[in-house]
Amino acid sequence: MTEQESPKTVDGEMSFITHLLELRDRLLRMVLSIIIIFAVLYFYSSELFSYISGPLLKYMPKGSQMSAVDVASPFLTPFKLSIVASMFLAMPYILYQLWGFVAPGLYQKERRMAAPLVVVSSALFYIGMAFAYYVVFPLVFVFLAGQALEGVAYIPDITRYLDFVLTLLFAFGVAFQVPIATILVVWTGMVSPKQLTEKRPYVIVGAFVIGMLLTPPDFISQTLLAVPMWLLFELGIVFSRFYVPNRDEDEDEDEENTIAATATSSPVTGGDSEEVTSNDTGHEEYEPVDINDFRPMTNEEMDAEMDRIDAEMDAMDAEDDDQTPEPEDTRKDE
Repeated sequence: MTEQESPKTVDGEMSFITHLLELRDRLLRMVLSIIIIFAVLYFYSSELFSYISGPLLKYMPKGSQMSAVDVASPFLTPFKLSIVASMFLAMPYILYQLWGFVAPGLYQKERRMAAPLVVVSSALFYIGMAFAYYVVFPLVFVFLAGQALEGVAYIPDITRYLDFVLTLLFAFGVAFQVPIATILVVWTGMVSPKQLTEKRPYVIVGAFVIGMLLTPPDFISQTLLAVPMWLLFELGIVFSRFYVPNRDEDEDEDEENTIAATATSSPVTGGDSEEVTSNDTGHEEYEPVDINDFRPMTNEEMDAEMDRIDAEMDAMDAEDDDQTPEPEDTRKDE
């Protein structure tokens, strides 16, 4: 028995190791893509920082400039910007590698669903960052630069400014994933579009709370993040109506998978299938019932069924009593 099971164990280990090797190769490709993009961007880090700081410099007083407080800021700030920009630009390739690793383990229906969502999710992330740069940054910086007190020089630090900008870019990129999240919760059957519509007031409050947590402490950036999240939530409800799961198809598919798994995995012991069937002649054989014809039993039907079961149990007990041999003492007395 051990000799017959050992090849299966070896095959299982080989399959697991193969998956680990594939995962390692894909992770190396992701890291290599980031390194290649970083090597190119670092030579243009000065121009890249000038592009990022453009919305702020435009509204600063004439003749003013930014500062580098820390000793290593002139080197570390462009270095950090190049790394983060490399990750953002390599995101489509990273998602492609992740999809190549996960896709073989999905059903065909799941692959048809997930592939366009991955593409749309990447596009929405870039759209969110573009919205932050071209719409939010000018409004925020013109407000902040105009609030400088008289006699106070407004000289932002380049490191803190970069952290501020990257936080906003990432926050808006994530916030623009709301339609994808809405479609997924409906597609998985967790909620329905009607239930999401009923929870709209809570979603609006939650959008402002998320805006407060993800954005710097100013009301403008919080509002500019919360309002698009709310509108994208409404857009997600509209598109989620096309992804409402069909319960009948899912139940039929689950039933077919269960039957196939039972037929291939259930062992037959003590003889072949015909012998097992012949040993169960004492039980009544029922025809399979279509799941769509199922209906719950009423109270009267349930009581009648319980009475029938009790009667069968009493009959079985009576048969056992009849077949029980009499004690030897009773036979001697007779």
